Amino acid sequence: MAYQPPSRTRFYRDKRNGKIMGICAGIADYTGFDVTLVRICMVAAIVLSSGSILPVYFIAGVVAPKKPRELESSDREEREFWRAVRASPASTARDIRLRLKDIDRRLADVESYVTTENRSLAREIEQLR
Repeated sequence: MAYQPPSRTRFYRDKRNGKIMGICAGIADYTGFDVTLVRICMVAAIVLSSGSILPVYFIAGVVAPKKPRELESSDREEREFWRAVRASPASTARDIRLRLKDIDRRLADVESYVTTENRSLAREIEQLR
């Protein structure tokens, strides 16, 4: 069986930043919310549901895969990029296309500048010969 790299768009429980099972930290990482806010919402959900949400939490803790180490060492900009991909893949693809279009235009400007004949410079070089 071939090695399958971990998906950056999948939900993982984050044991490294988690308190109990890493579910709240995983939700925070997946959605981009602050982990403290997610924990407060979880406590509120437990209180409001009279504890009936606890089995769901523990089932999620058992079923959800642990976050792979390859995904833990990414920098802030990369984490923000992947959150945007999870939130809106079409929007992210459009943004990337626009960035690449801008880079292509700038590269074409540089290429045009380098390859265009500079008549005054050519005339000055000829005069020096």
